[in-house]
Amino acid sequence: MTRQSVFAQRLARVVSLTSLLAVLCFAQPALAVGTLAGTDISNTASVSYTLNGAPITENSAPAVITVAEILDVDVTLQSPQLPVAPGDTNQAIVFTVTNTGNGTETFSLAALSTIAGDDFDPALSTPDSIFFDTDGSGDLSPGDVPYVSGTNDPVLAPDAAVTVLVANDIPAGLLDTNIGQTQLTATSVTGSGVAGTVIAGAGDGGVDAMVGVTEGDAVDTGEYIIETINFTVAKTAAVIDQFGGTTPVPGAQITYQITTTVTGTGIAVGAVVNDPVPANTTYLPESMTLNGAVLSDAADADVGEFNAGGPSIAVALGDLSAADGPQVVEFIVVID
Repeated sequence: MTRQSVFAQRLARVVSLTSLLAVLCFAQPALAVGTLAGTDISNTASVSYTLNGAPITENSAPAVITVAEILDVDVTLQSPQLPVAPGDTNQAIVFTVTNTGNGTETFSLAALSTIAGDDFDPALSTPDSIFFDTDGSGDLSPGDVPYVSGTNDPVLAPDAAVTVLVANDIPAGLLDTNIGQTQLTATSVTGSGVAGTVIAGAGDGGVDAMVGVTEGDAVDTGEYIIETINFTVAKTAAVIDQFGGTTPVPGAQITYQITTTVTGTGIAVGAVVNDPVPANTTYLPESMTLNGAVLSDAADADVGEFNAGGPSIAVALGDLSAADGPQVVEFIVVID
């Protein structure tokens, strides 16, 4: 292969790579559409020539075109699938509404929670179901302003966005892992419909407006998932007397076993076992265990504590889910 051929192959690779990079760059999603609505694009042509040895330039009148307004909007879900329990109220899904057109535009908002294909229909909260995230907390809080259609429709400059919450109440009697959906729709007040439709004089500053590729509205959908929890507690008592039998006589020991079990997909937060020492018995010091591990009686680093003033025992199990399995607490008392 000649040196010229090698150079030609390398040049072809560079050109191909450059072309690919250019395609990738232009393929990235855009936000607002190009030049702002109302911008004048002005162009003046000129002709130069010589007459009788003198240079002369003639200019045309300016050709002015005013950029029309494109009506486009984007609605994007911000919340992951939201765990809820049957009977919960005012559970909010978070969306952002972004003006992807090239002019300042007003948008109307609407929520829908009767959507085919899910397991249950959330009920839009009353009296208000759509809120602006006024305090920027990312969830529904007392400072958030309710949306009132036609009164405080969001007015957004190009690329500007607003965070919107859609709140629903969750029906009772639902099953674990059931899914319910809710939607938010944003629609251009100036106009919507078939892309390419021109609305004469309706854009910024009186320019024409054109419905863009989003057809002047956008929608996104969020999901709720039911996470239920069943927390069962079982207690047994076993007697061993001082003679090797099981007769509950003074001096015999009673071993109490408390077993807690969690089922379902929810989480029991901050679970604590509390059990009073029965009357006519005395707690056997340092007899407390959790899943076979000995716990100290003192209020120290481990999760167990004996309260002599009760008297009672307490064992902090922490946050429990079905994955943690049964939690077994034992302690011993002596019959007085």
